[in-house]
Amino acid sequence: MNVEKIRADFPILSTTVYGKPLIYLDNGATTQKPKCVVEEIEKIYYTTNANVHRGVHHLSQVATDLAEESRIVVQQFINAEHSKEIIFTKGTTESINLVAHSFCQQFCSEGDEIIISAMEHHANIVSWQLQETIRGIKLRVIPINDKGELMLDEMKKLITPRTRLISVMHVSNVLGTINPIEEIVSIAHSHDIPVLIDAAQSVQHIEIDVQKLDCDFLVFSGHKLYGPNGVGVLYGKEKWLNQMPPYQGGGEMISQVSFKKTTFNDLPFKFEAGTPNYPDVIALAKAIDYIKSIGLDSIKAYEDQLLKYCTDELTKINNIRIFGTSDNKCSVVSFLVGNIHHYDMGMLLDKMGIAVRTGHHCAQPLMEELGIEGTVRASFAFYNTKEEIDKFIEGVKRVVTMFE
Repeated sequence: MNVEKIRADFPILSTTVYGKPLIYLDNGATTQKPKCVVEEIEKIYYTTNANVHRGVHHLSQVATDLAEESRIVVQQFINAEHSKEIIFTKGTTESINLVAHSFCQQFCSEGDEIIISAMEHHANIVSWQLQETIRGIKLRVIPINDKGELMLDEMKKLITPRTRLISVMHVSNVLGTINPIEEIVSIAHSHDIPVLIDAAQSVQHIEIDVQKLDCDFLVFSGHKLYGPNGVGVLYGKEKWLNQMPPYQGGGEMISQVSFKKTTFNDLPFKFEAGTPNYPDVIALAKAIDYIKSIGLDSIKAYEDQLLKYCTDELTKINNIRIFGTSDNKCSVVSFLVGNIHHYDMGMLLDKMGIAVRTGHHCAQPLMEELGIEGTVRASFAFYNTKEEIDKFIEGVKRVVTMFE
């Protein structure tokens, strides 16, 4: 890849922080946006701003066409069978909440069980805990081993006749572990159990084919995919979405409303209540086109090189602990050095122009499992460079020297 040419598409990467060139290594939290995405948003508001699906005038028709074309772009990106299986949401969190609410309302009774894992983001924990309170379901948790990998033999033991769904992340936002979702789906389906995949940390790094995976639901966010904030995707197999009740009411999700009875719209609109965030939906499609122009295979290969190089250099530092040592990892390295608090490390690196994430990373149960409060996390994108990693390693060593 021509990384310098790619970096020119991201103006923010040329800025300075405290007089130092910005080194942005917080891509697991959110990615930067290429100029084409920002320009697309501006273009929509200046040339095509009109509510979609509800107007007969020209602007509304154009905006509607662009929004629905964007749905097809997403469908093709993850190879869904039908565009109506693509539901636009505010992001991964809302997508999981939608499934948790609607799936449990239709398919779960008191005492039924949902299986998640010990490494899940809070969004894939709290959403189901809410249903524990509302419907009396129970959560079962897949444990992890010392390398930060799911223990599938233990997962098999958790499956009972009361198991209604398995919901797991594809890539850990803390450990970087790439979970064996093909095997998880196969095991689940052998018991007629559907599977939800949280792809928030994978869809920007790894090519995903939902038909090949045969997952029942898959969710991700636009802002981690070089697209806008406030837009995300829920993919669901048509057979499930048709049976699930709406998550919210109002707007385009209706077919007919009276004070006696309301009937609901067909997919995908049944789950898209209110005025859609069509400008960001259209810009998300632009971000996907941009990524496809580079190629996910090239992106994955390059980011793997960065991850290996950074990990190798970090392991040379005395008293460093790296969390997540699976051989199958993706674009994330979390660590601590000696007794240096993760906030101290992050704040001092920031003074050097280096942006990393510190804290529990919305995974407090995982931190408890690891016996720590938080970590320093560096996460990579295809616009990062080996030279930036060198400066990052140098920065970590400088912090260590300060504390010595």
